[in-house]
Amino acid sequence: MFDPDVSIVTDRLLLRPFGPADADRIRSIVESGVRFLPPGAPVHVAGVAPWLSTGVHELRRTGQGVHLAMTDSGGHIVGAISLFKTSWGAGTTEIGYGVHPLYRGRGFAPEAVRGLVDWVFATTELRRIDLTADLDNLASLRVAQKAGFTWEGVLRDASLEDDGPHDLVIFGLLRGDGRTPSEELPRAELRTPRLLLRQLAERDVPDLAATGADPLTQAMTGVPRGYTQADARAFVAVAERIRTRGQGIAWAAEELDGGRFAVNVDLRDLDWVNRTAEVGYMTAPWARGNGYAGEAVLAIARWLFARGFKRLVLRAAIANAASQRVAEKAGFVREGVARNALLGDDLVVYSLIPSDLPETDAGGRTY
Repeated sequence: MFDPDVSIVTDRLLLRPFGPADADRIRSIVESGVRFLPPGAPVHVAGVAPWLSTGVHELRRTGQGVHLAMTDSGGHIVGAISLFKTSWGAGTTEIGYGVHPLYRGRGFAPEAVRGLVDWVFATTELRRIDLTADLDNLASLRVAQKAGFTWEGVLRDASLEDDGPHDLVIFGLLRGDGRTPSEELPRAELRTPRLLLRQLAERDVPDLAATGADPLTQAMTGVPRGYTQADARAFVAVAERIRTRGQGIAWAAEELDGGRFAVNVDLRDLDWVNRTAEVGYMTAPWARGNGYAGEAVLAIARWLFARGFKRLVLRAAIANAASQRVAEKAGFVREGVARNALLGDDLVVYSLIPSDLPETDAGGRTY
């Protein structure tokens, strides 16, 4: 059984049981129609009193979990957090949470999760805590990773919602885990003398698809054969999940003069221990010959090295002389040839380290 009088204090929150004194606040939440309270919460104001006196405590009475209110320094209920599906014999439980829409984006959810996790491991013998989140719910994915949970896998079509089935990511945290938040590169908007590098967006899909389907791109890169808008849309959708998992980050580079898409550049295969990464890019057919790819890659390399990375790798097909020129103009050093590295083709391997970076003048131009 969980303690009926649990009180967990974090830097900005108090996690405590719901009670009759919360009636006015819960009533206003129900009337507003916002949804963040635990499963079983009333949808009509007439159900508020019985829920606070009995319903919200039923989970604890069965020994399967506990529902707690998240309250801020002013005593306002800003969210709710729960333990459920507790198996005392197996030593496992699951954690779930919700934050009032007006209080989202302030870091309350990861703070509450960390506080409840610490309390569970300090006061019970439970050994594992599960957490699940929709694959397309980026905010929830970040909460889990900021709280130190490990991404363990994806359960396909495991959640059925109003708009259809959704994939669920399963996270786990063991008693002995270090609970260090997963590292990730921050979103960044970069500018060069001629380009704006920004986060990929839905509006980039047509240009990204045209670039990926271009015969030269198809011949010289590993993009899917017969690249379509569906492929481009999937890449845009997955890019932010890749970033939150600490695996990479992607940009669209557009011309400052006119704003047209010119290059897609991404960092991949991040090694956070050795601080290394690989860069890849696709230049739109209408933007080739302007040196945009090298300009974008060099700006990203400077940004990456400023964050403590020590090595950036670039690989280009043996036959792709243009891509090799991009690497060399950006200061990359040729290291050798990786045989049969891409669809049976050899790749020239280049690397860039901080000391290789060319100097720049006050206007950001290299010399």
